[in-house]
Amino acid sequence: MPAERSQQIEQLYHQARERDPRDRAAFLEQACAGDAALRRELESLLAEDDRVRSFLETPALELAKKMSGEESGQSMIGRQFGPYSVVSLLAKGGMGEVYRARDTQLQRDVALKVLPKIFASDAERLARFQREAQVLAALNHPNIAQIYGLEGTGTSRCIVMELVDGTTLRDLLADGPLPLKRTMHIGVQVADGLAKAHGAGIVHRDLKPENVMITRDGVAKILDFGLAKLAEPEVDNEDTGDAVTLGTRTEAGAILGTPGYMSPEQASGRSADFRSDQFSFGAIVYEMVTGKRAFQRDTNVETLSAIIRDEPIPVSAINLKTPAPLRWIIERCMAKQSEDRYASTLDLARELQSMRDHFPELAGWDTSSSPAPPRVGVSRRLRVLAAGGSAVLAILLIVLLRNNSARFPTFRQLTFGHGLITCGRFAPDGQSVIYGADWVGQGAQIYTTRPRNPESRSLGLNNAGIWSVSSSGEMAISYPCMPSWDGCTGTLALVPSTGGAPREILDNVHDADWAPDGKTLVVAQFAGGNDRIVLYPSGNVLYETRGWVRHVRVSPKGGQIAFLDHPVLGLIGGSVCVIDFTGNKNKKVLSSGWSGLRSLAWSPSGGELWFTASGFKGKGVLPNLFGVTPAGKERTLLSVPMYTWIHDIFRDGQVLLQLSRPRAAMIALASGAEKERDFSWFDLSVAADLSADGKVLLFYEYGGAVDENRTIYLRKTDGSDAKRLGEGTPLALSPDGQWALALQHTVPPQLVLLPTGIGKPKPLPRGVIGEFLDWAGWSPDGSRVFFTAIEQGHRARTYVQDIDGGLPQAVTPEGMAGTLLAPDGKLIAAVDRYQQYYLCPVDGGEPSPLDGYDDGDVLLQWSSDGRAIFLRGLDSKELKIYRLDLRNGTKTLWKDLTPPNPAGLMSIGENPGQVRISPDGKSYVYTVWTSLGELYMVDGLR
Repeated sequence: MPAERSQQIEQLYHQARERDPRDRAAFLEQACAGDAALRRELESLLAEDDRVRSFLETPALELAKKMSGEESGQSMIGRQFGPYSVVSLLAKGGMGEVYRARDTQLQRDVALKVLPKIFASDAERLARFQREAQVLAALNHPNIAQIYGLEGTGTSRCIVMELVDGTTLRDLLADGPLPLKRTMHIGVQVADGLAKAHGAGIVHRDLKPENVMITRDGVAKILDFGLAKLAEPEVDNEDTGDAVTLGTRTEAGAILGTPGYMSPEQASGRSADFRSDQFSFGAIVYEMVTGKRAFQRDTNVETLSAIIRDEPIPVSAINLKTPAPLRWIIERCMAKQSEDRYASTLDLARELQSMRDHFPELAGWDTSSSPAPPRVGVSRRLRVLAAGGSAVLAILLIVLLRNNSARFPTFRQLTFGHGLITCGRFAPDGQSVIYGADWVGQGAQIYTTRPRNPESRSLGLNNAGIWSVSSSGEMAISYPCMPSWDGCTGTLALVPSTGGAPREILDNVHDADWAPDGKTLVVAQFAGGNDRIVLYPSGNVLYETRGWVRHVRVSPKGGQIAFLDHPVLGLIGGSVCVIDFTGNKNKKVLSSGWSGLRSLAWSPSGGELWFTASGFKGKGVLPNLFGVTPAGKERTLLSVPMYTWIHDIFRDGQVLLQLSRPRAAMIALASGAEKERDFSWFDLSVAADLSADGKVLLFYEYGGAVDENRTIYLRKTDGSDAKRLGEGTPLALSPDGQWALALQHTVPPQLVLLPTGIGKPKPLPRGVIGEFLDWAGWSPDGSRVFFTAIEQGHRARTYVQDIDGGLPQAVTPEGMAGTLLAPDGKLIAAVDRYQQYYLCPVDGGEPSPLDGYDDGDVLLQWSSDGRAIFLRGLDSKELKIYRLDLRNGTKTLWKDLTPPNPAGLMSIGENPGQVRISPDGKSYVYTVWTSLGELYMVDGLR
């Protein structure tokens, strides 16, 4: 099934199951639009959903009672099993009842796990119960409850086990998250016990806080291997595959375990090996550090669906004090794909132990109630180095946390300026590096530097950035260069290796790379309304997309072109792809499903692509360095606690790497305040709207704190905490502040009303809309919303829609996209494809041209009296706001806003929505984008 079709089915299924069953038929009829095959597929999925729900919501023992007509777990107090006398009932569950008993021979208390009579006559269940005894008897570890024997009388069977005197982890979590010290203490023990079991070929399959006991001495013990599956011992290599089951297999498709802690493969009824326990372990540690369950919904079936499809709220969004390495361990354990977890649970246990032993020394994490005596030797030196800067700390963490060979990569810092790196390439001799940077006060320039020399020399090319260097030394540059997150956008120019003035050849270029012959350039360019990959000088178009492409790279032998394919404009998620020089039909996707893709380079042999990515594969929030072969086999190369870009790999294996700290900050003048203040919440806080009274900010987060998934928040300008509303891109706040209109980036995209208080989200019917753009507004009475969108086969225009029902209705001519709504709701300021502004009557009538603005001006806000419009100039690195008087067309400077710190400045108010002004002009907010980075030469990456 094509990926697009699969995504469409998954999205529509997810939307349908959240609706009232009585409304599903109408929803499917509208959503499927006559596609009978699509509707049948969705109805089949929903029917299976209902069947599983019915099964899961019937407790096992209750079901057994109905089947047998008798109550299980009859009182056994006083009964004798061999030398064991039953004293009291401790607990009961689907696979047995647990009693306290007295060993009359050894005079000690033990635990007896007794199989209910209803199961004793079931040969399969009895075999499973007896197998549990054999499983436990095979283990001897301080963190696994010990087994003493197996007893039986008549039709009753019981396992004699160690009686653990303490409390369950579930009881400990009743009061909220545990202190980090205790979390690590328990986590290391449980991981060690699991590693022992997995090494013996034993999988627990029902790991949860109820099955972890903590003794009075603080020892963690894993209980109840009642759902254990015997598997072959782990092989400590990357290609483990599914373990082979020994003995009686569980029936295919059976769901065994506890919803909320099952792995995705368990929740789907698929085969589960030791890595399934790693997922459950990750969910437990998540709960220990956050105090919240990673997956908890209203019903069991909804919980299972969330495990399969959804990501939990990031740990950092709940508990900011959680060390990043611990967050990475949790994320890796909870990867949706089992192959993305640990190849061996012993590796997991060792990584936790290493973090517990070493991380406190580096990060100053207090792990005791009293100061520890100072350490000497290596630990002391590490603390001194870590104080020297974040980049050095990043390198030290690499050394501590990598599970690789004994040889670690070495880093040499190449740049020491304060600002933004745009790109870098090795010179043909490999002895020097050519890079582009926008250092504070210097503007975008191209520099050259050599390892072991801290000085950089400007090549005298102002407002320029480097893209590629040919084998003969000819440079392909951006001239001028408009710095962006992915390098430069501008005009492609060539600079001969012998020197001379740049020669411009192509406009609107994002990236370029020389083929090995030094004569052909592969170029990523915006042309004809699409992004495309073209050859220069032939002009042949090899690939074209409605999305966007970046980082085109020609293979060392010249046969293939790799690139990052981003299908949705404005979103950095996508795939690593390869095409040949014959074009689009031969595109091959090597790695997909990433929420963030940033850079790409070929290995020297051409047998692997190295790329930096982050997102939905459990590989961490920050972009790490990965490798992928032409066959699609992936591996992790490097993990550091900073944003990472790979620019180039020389033929001897040296890597040119960039480490950066991107930030988006909301700077606002609040209502009644005398000076601006930073209202940022996490690392990338992007303004979307400001209430009319200047007291409420609508914004979204887009960084590491939210796994790079756009997440919508509301925050008052009194400094109180932000409130999370949901996922998507916020567009506009209702006049009464009760609703936020948002765009959810589903397939297909969906407008939704998110309540800011009590209430449920309200999706708006999309009708004929194919694509939504980034402007919207509310009618003065809050009953309707206006938004800009595109119908299939048409140009953009503005639509109006009643929030209580009905389909979108066009209100501007085709080709005129709304940007502002007048205070009385009667006029829309719209822009045509020639960037000319018009005032369009909402209720019909001819548009009239807007006068007084300059080319490139961007409209921001209508004044409360309707007599003026606030606007800004085109330059994204300065924020001069003007007031345009609509009566006489005069334009006067209103504010000249300067960000608090210009270092690494990318832009101010990258999009119009990121600068918002209250209608009375007394309050405003703007978003400042910055990125500070350094270049490193890295040796030893393999």
